[in-house]
Amino acid sequence: MTASERRFLLGLDVGSTSVKVVAVDPKTSELRWRDYQRHESRPAERLLDMLSAFDRTFGVEPGEARAFITGVGGAALAPLVGARYVQEVAAIALAVEKRHPDARTVIELGGQDAKIVFFEAEDDGRTRKLVSMNDKCAGGTGAVIDKISNKLKVPLDSLGTLAYRGLKIYPIAGKCGVFAETDINGLQKRGVAPEELMASLYDAIVLQNLAVLSRGNTLRPSVLLLGGPHAFILGLREAWQAHIPRLWEERGVPLPEGATPDSLIVTPRDAEFYCALGCVEFARQEEGCDYLGADRLAASLAAGHGSATSRRGAPAIAVSGQDLAEFRREYERPAWTPPPLPAGQTAPGFVGLDAGSTSTKAVYLDEGGRVLAKAYQLSRGNPIEDAIEMFRSLRQQVEAHGARPEVLGVVTTGYAKDILRDVFSADAALVETVAHAESALHLYRDPHVIVDVGGQDIKIIVMRNGRVKDFRLNTQCSAGNGYFLQAIAQNFGYPVETFAETAFEAREMPVFGYGCVLFLQSEIANVQRQGWRPEEIL
Repeated sequence: MTASERRFLLGLDVGSTSVKVVAVDPKTSELRWRDYQRHESRPAERLLDMLSAFDRTFGVEPGEARAFITGVGGAALAPLVGARYVQEVAAIALAVEKRHPDARTVIELGGQDAKIVFFEAEDDGRTRKLVSMNDKCAGGTGAVIDKISNKLKVPLDSLGTLAYRGLKIYPIAGKCGVFAETDINGLQKRGVAPEELMASLYDAIVLQNLAVLSRGNTLRPSVLLLGGPHAFILGLREAWQAHIPRLWEERGVPLPEGATPDSLIVTPRDAEFYCALGCVEFARQEEGCDYLGADRLAASLAAGHGSATSRRGAPAIAVSGQDLAEFRREYERPAWTPPPLPAGQTAPGFVGLDAGSTSTKAVYLDEGGRVLAKAYQLSRGNPIEDAIEMFRSLRQQVEAHGARPEVLGVVTTGYAKDILRDVFSADAALVETVAHAESALHLYRDPHVIVDVGGQDIKIIVMRNGRVKDFRLNTQCSAGNGYFLQAIAQNFGYPVETFAETAFEAREMPVFGYGCVLFLQSEIANVQRQGWRPEEIL
């Protein structure tokens, strides 16, 4: 049966956060049916609901449609519905060439990826496609918008109407979703309105994608904005329309006579369905791919194929064969006990102050390098006030012994080291690498490697013969840093100090992928639905 002899051509797009289905009449090319739904980490089940509705609406029998499928979940589900898998970029390109042959740039934002496709005409009349894609990090994708809008309690029906133009824009880190959330937290505490925060987020997303995805290429007109975020969110579209013309002006890109920049940066109708529509174009050209129907998918899911509800994990530490008590004796840090101080006398010492991105730490050392007092607290958003609290805590600890502190010197480090040095007239402000190295050399005879997991960064310092030989720093991504670990523990109702103790109680654990924190949060939500307990997830 040829494509034109079938009743429908089906295009299916199973993405990271949503499922899209379109049905086209092969004879008239009329779009007869379309549906878009969030799948809440259950893509197969959501696709079943949508295909069941399609089958009921039109009375479709197996073999009466030809189906192609794309998206991150498409390859696994293709054989279950009788579809052929198509790579996303190929589907988008085919849909654009069919519907907008004059387009020269496509910007597509998905739930967990972002891509720019450049269409360049060649001498032989063909079009060369250059693709730049980010699918490893949530920075610049719809996942960040979801995360921040939920945090600000912006309803979905209001999110789409929030504007960008005419609002004050604040600087927000666009390189990482968690860093963006941290900036949003600070601005929210200052009383910045949610609509300005969302506009600032759109600005950061656009700038991030222009910086990372353009890679020296110029976004030439006309530009199409595709994907769910562009289809549904006015402010995001306006942010692109504000920034791209500036780029054109800087690079001297000629515009068609009489055309306005806004008319050259457009979001077409059905922008959220373009991957699925591209699948339909493949269905016109390719043979095979007989649609099997929703009932076949339901039977496959009932047999446990393709479902997101099946629980699979790995043994945890509790069943690894290693004695837990022995493990703790070997690796657990002993409790610190403050040394006795002579009552009624002064206790001279030096203050070390570390003002980090999420916490502030301070120590009071005597002239021999012994720790007399120490303090730690999560940052409250003002490093000066945090530092005052640290000084107060150190003084109270010394005075609790009946002694009087006598500060001989102060050295600062961390993100706020310079401002604290100036405010408190400290003796020096050390970069963190030097501070780590000095501390390690003081406490250990021959340190080789220092690993520092901070609130918003991770450092590895390699030392040889008392000198720093190599240094690696991750400040671009929050994966694996302290802020994330703290947030996950708090979400489950545990203080971060009990993270390891709680995790050691698990006998089995889910296996997560490496990479972006926001993607990992989606995985965590999924395994919770499968019945995994907090200690197993931690």
